[in-house]
This record gives sequence, structure tokens and C-alpha cells, in this order.
Amino acid sequence: MTTTDQEKGAVIVTGASRGIGAAIAQKLADDGYGVVVNYAADEAGAESVVSAIRGRGGRAIAVGADVAAPDAVAAMFERAQRELGPLAALVNNAGMVGEQARIDEQDAAKLARLMQVNVVGPMVCAGHAVRAMSTAHGGTGGSIVNIASVAARAVPGVEGVVPYEATKGAVVTFSRGLSNEVAPEGIRVNSVSPGAVDTEMAAETEGSSQFATSSPLGRVGRPDEIADAVSWLVSPAASYVTGSDITVSGGV
Repeated sequence: MTTTDQEKGAVIVTGASRGIGAAIAQKLADDGYGVVVNYAADEAGAESVVSAIRGRGGRAIAVGADVAAPDAVAAMFERAQRELGPLAALVNNAGMVGEQARIDEQDAAKLARLMQVNVVGPMVCAGHAVRAMSTAHGGTGGSIVNIASVAARAVPGVEGVVPYEATKGAVVTFSRGLSNEVAPEGIRVNSVSPGAVDTEMAAETEGSSQFATSSPLGRVGRPDEIADAVSWLVSPAASYVTGSDITVSGGV
């Protein structure tokens, strides 16, 4: 590990035990950051990602924390900075599709859980990140990247996901609003909106395969293609980019 890598500090990637989150964690570790590979339930998956990162000479730890549990989130941020150094970035990737059903068939408790994981959780995580990175709190600045979705535009193709679409719309709006709030304090905030990506989560979502073939490029995306966009947004190369939503969707 070089001095430059040490100076890059820590990055927390939520929901990083598989799919897009795992690809993001691996890419940011390759970029030289110490990475928290967060998971809610899949400890084995997270440890596998950590092993892969360490096998390439990177720094990473697996930390279990449900983003909908505020105390667990607070403990995760404390551990990240204690073991990996000052926080440099947060990637809010953890999310769920929820129950696929028409709105008149949805269960209120399941809707509440969807909102807690997809909207409230990222907000709570962002609050901790701001306290850690903001110059108003003694930090040196940093970056927050929120993973949204082209579903935020309610594009046709997948049935029964209106609540999910609403949560991703909230993520895009939150990112834009927060970017205005913390820009003077050295923090850039952006979102990335993937289209159909080849992940387990997509495979588990009914109707996603038909949606995937609708892209002008005629294929699904790869997790590493989303990770590349996140890597750029976190890096100094995007130092003049904040309040933006980067669409990585094959043209959808």
C-alpha cells in the first residue's frame, strides 16, 4: 500500500456483497481507497468481495449493517474511519425492488420497508457522511454518489414496480437537493441511474428481461460499467460535477 493510497481514505459502499455494489467496491479499491463492503444479510458474499480486493493488494473490510437501522449505520461509519482512515466518499447502493404488484394490491408494511431501505437509509447514511466530510464539521470534503435507476422516469417495460420507481425518483431529487446544500462545504453529490444490468437482483425481477432488450444498444449492462461511472464521479476528474444524474442505460 502506497502513501498515496493511504491518503485516499475510506469509502463506504452500501449493499456491496453482490452485483453492482460488489463491482463498485472492487473498482474503488483498485483506485486506492480503503473500502467498506457493507451488507445486510449476505456475510459470505461480502467476505468474498473483501478477499478478492485483498488478493489484488487492496484494503477492504466487510461490515454488516441494515441501512434501515440507524444505530447499525452509525456503528458502520465509526468503524470505517477507525480502521480505514478519514471518510472520502459514500456510495449509497443498497436497495430493494419490493413486492411486484399493482398499487391497489400493495401491503402497507412492505411499502414502509421499501421506503426505509431505498430512501430513508440513504438519507441517514448521507447525514453521517456529511458530518464526517463537511468542512463545516472540520472535514476536508468528499463525494456522495447515490445509485438511482432509469426507473425514476417510470419507463415502461416492467410491471408492478410503481413504488420502486417512486423511491428511485426520490433518490434523484434528494441527490440534487443535497448537492446544493453541501457544495459550499466541499462535498459533491451526484446520482447514477443504471438501466437493465446483468445482476441477480435483475434476474429476480419479473419482466426485467423484456425491458433489457428494449435498449438501443440491444443488450444489458455489466456491473463494471456502472462501477466505472461511480469511480469517475468520486475521482478528482469530476471535480466540477455536482447535482448531476449520470444515466448508464444503453440509451433507454
